[in-house]
Amino acid sequence: MNKSFLEAIGIEYPIIQAPMAGGITTPELVANVSESGGLGMIAAGYLNPNQLKVAIQEVKKRVDKPFGVNIFVPSDFTYSSQHVENMQLMMKSIYDELQLTDYKVKELPKFKDQQAIFEQHLQVILDEGIKVCSFTFGLPTEEQIKQLRQAGVYTIGTATTVREALIIQELGMDAAVMQGSEAGGHRSHFLSSFEEGNIGLIALVPQAVEEIDIPIIAAGGIMNGRGIRACLELGAQAAQMGTAFLALKESGAQNLHKTAILNAAEDELVFTKSFSGKWARGIRNEFTEEMKSNEAMTLPFPIQNTLTQPIRKEAAKQNKAAYMSLWSGQAPRLATNVDVTTLMDRLIKELN
Repeated sequence: MNKSFLEAIGIEYPIIQAPMAGGITTPELVANVSESGGLGMIAAGYLNPNQLKVAIQEVKKRVDKPFGVNIFVPSDFTYSSQHVENMQLMMKSIYDELQLTDYKVKELPKFKDQQAIFEQHLQVILDEGIKVCSFTFGLPTEEQIKQLRQAGVYTIGTATTVREALIIQELGMDAAVMQGSEAGGHRSHFLSSFEEGNIGLIALVPQAVEEIDIPIIAAGGIMNGRGIRACLELGAQAAQMGTAFLALKESGAQNLHKTAILNAAEDELVFTKSFSGKWARGIRNEFTEEMKSNEAMTLPFPIQNTLTQPIRKEAAKQNKAAYMSLWSGQAPRLATNVDVTTLMDRLIKELN
């Protein structure tokens, strides 16, 4: 096993808990992964700067080992009030099904505000002395990367193609997560299109290893030690695992979400952008089916995400998984609902 990545960030095992936004990566989950010798990751995507600071301090109270933070890189977006009204009209039957009358959004996100939050997130990372920072949906500027590296922060970009990974390397980042098409949740393409970046992990990783000099981290459908070993054989230096941690006891995912994963099969998964405006993999349900014919009309992220938030919240309140975003990778049959320590012990035993 190539130890350079592990030594650089100070962890014992090549296991990274994927940063899953929306309250899934609780401080307890992150801390317990790091305590077990892996790398826990806080997902800051939907946190404001103060919430991120609180989450970091909560993890610090629990563990004195390396952990990281992942942040969303904002991109500009355009839409019209007519497009918003049309989308809400398309979702009218769902509002009615949930008896949801208060679904009008008072204020929609603005790019300048998203950009300001991104910059504030970076400042929190610097102020709190975080040692690992990863990025999704794009990349920071060269100057921001330089500032992070000067502060001793190990920077990781997320790519879906070798072309994207080359940009990550050229910008001076330390490592690249190669996200295979098997991954659950949002696709992380930022240069390639969704179709171009829809490449299976076993084909993606060795091609990246041949072209890229910085460490490669494999992500997508990895659920056990055998999967981690396979990624290492392909040339990756670590594996990033999301769904494997999502259903665990310390996860902050809704119980309905956990149950859906534990009972799902590999042929029940779909790609959809109807929930958030970005393509993501999850479990097929009534919402994804009803919205499929209108997918071309989906508004960009984060506008679509804001418009569907009342539906997702109300569905969770009413215990109706039919209208929740049930993100999952392609191997849900391998998911378990044990605690972090039990899973990590199993992964480490399978690795040795």
